[in-house]
Amino acid sequence: MTRSSRPSGRKPEKSVEFTLRALRVFVAVEEAGSMIVAAERLGSSASGVSQQISNLETTVGARLFDRSAKPIALTPAGQLMRQHARRIVESVSAAQTAIMELNLNSLVELRLAIIDDLDASITPDLAAHLKALYPSCLFSAWSGRSDHATDALHNRQADIAITADPPADTTMFEIYPLMREPFILVTAKAAINPKDNVLQQLMNLPYVHYGFDIPIGRIVEQHFRRIRLSPQRHYAFDASRSVLAMINKCGGWTLTTPLNYLDGIRFKPNLDVMPLPFASFSRDIFLVARRGELGDLPATLARLSTDLIAGGLLQEAVAIAPWAEKNFRVYNEQSVLEPD
Repeated sequence: MTRSSRPSGRKPEKSVEFTLRALRVFVAVEEAGSMIVAAERLGSSASGVSQQISNLETTVGARLFDRSAKPIALTPAGQLMRQHARRIVESVSAAQTAIMELNLNSLVELRLAIIDDLDASITPDLAAHLKALYPSCLFSAWSGRSDHATDALHNRQADIAITADPPADTTMFEIYPLMREPFILVTAKAAINPKDNVLQQLMNLPYVHYGFDIPIGRIVEQHFRRIRLSPQRHYAFDASRSVLAMINKCGGWTLTTPLNYLDGIRFKPNLDVMPLPFASFSRDIFLVARRGELGDLPATLARLSTDLIAGGLLQEAVAIAPWAEKNFRVYNEQSVLEPD
């Protein structure tokens, strides 16, 4: 007589699963000393991070964090887990980087979208550097508006963008701050007497501005709303060269930045540059790439870009507005913006 197979009543043993995501979350919490801070760095929610840690603790059968401590502290089991988790995460990251570098060596084309303000200043040097790194790779560059450069990255028409209008989603993109520059007042030659009330004089002159549908135009308009100023608008253009040419033509004024002014430098003899007669404001410029697709290349190009900016372009920009020198900044430390 055969023995019938019947359930023994014993529960099957739970399989032990260490997901890479859970280990990365564990390391992030351990480093931050806070689930909330770790969640901000990972682009996740605090509840999501807490759930990952709870699942990991269930898997290993031990508490990994003492949540009553401030900041939260590792338990003895957590200290043991830290040694292994760090080693695993670092090994996987190293493997991913090596694979990416292998793929980059066979890269056929790298496409850069860059704002007009920086195109002529740094693009040739970036191209030469890339050609030295990847001799068989075709480097192509397109220049235009900040929002168009960012759109090209979103639409995969570009691999890297240099823009003043970075994507809002930092979980999908690596974003490296390159530089900050202040806004300046540009007027027609001798249109303003700096010894009299500058703001009052401006209100009696034609205001030539950037279109509201482009990033620099929106930045200026937002600042006007902050300071409750509403100049009468006469002309609007997308390109800095057109704005500066119109100022010269109509005897008007605008708000722009030193890099944009350099883009229309040929009009300099017919223009005056002076400090803002109200609260100052600035804009930042970033290098952006899709997260995790190009290995260390975005960070390398960001460092090269800041070196090129600091090596000559910054001095030209500061010479235009020496009174605002403290408001210029080159982000030489090259820390990537973390997901939020």
